[in-house]
Amino acid sequence: MGLRINSVVPNFTAETDHGTIKFHDWIGDSWAILFSHPKDFTPVCTTEFGAVAQLSAEWEKRGTKVIGVSVDGVEEHNGWKKDIESFAGCAAGFPIIADSDLAVSKAFDMLPEDAYMPDGRTPADSATVRSVFIISPDKKVQLIMTYPMSVGRNFAEILRALDALQKTFGAPLATPANWETGQDVVVALSLDNEAAEAKYGKLDIKLPYLRMAKDPA
Repeated sequence: MGLRINSVVPNFTAETDHGTIKFHDWIGDSWAILFSHPKDFTPVCTTEFGAVAQLSAEWEKRGTKVIGVSVDGVEEHNGWKKDIESFAGCAAGFPIIADSDLAVSKAFDMLPEDAYMPDGRTPADSATVRSVFIISPDKKVQLIMTYPMSVGRNFAEILRALDALQKTFGAPLATPANWETGQDVVVALSLDNEAAEAKYGKLDIKLPYLRMAKDPA
């Protein structure tokens, strides 16, 4: 069975361009984002890794570690990092997992169980390795996104989703469509009006089941 929301992520050991990691130890008490790619030295992936590098201060501000996965080895990752940094105009300080045996891709259900990677493989051979997992400090999956090879990911949206997850994690709150930090939030129906107002202040009641409150920043 594949990973689902609230699944505990696999505690794998893997080689990266930063050395050997054990995934749960690497996450520690932080939030984490694992984002995967079909192959090094490919155009869309280079732009995406560059986008992640450019957001380094934003990840740090949110107490979030980021780690890439690609099906090539450490030596290729080291070479590719130079291209990523040249394109992005900044350092790419996050690690990239060397998943040449597809162990991580399979553990996260990004490939069919019987996936086969021939010598001289192309990105098309691992096209399904295009996923994002946002993981909470309790090592559980909070969000999964999977994209086709032709569509570059919007890391501004991933950052927005991370903000929403951190805002609502363990709280009786949700975020409405297109929510941005600072905007009103939705109060969960587990609180009646009196309890909701005691906790979050005056409510803006749109419908009996849709009650908004100011962002408890």
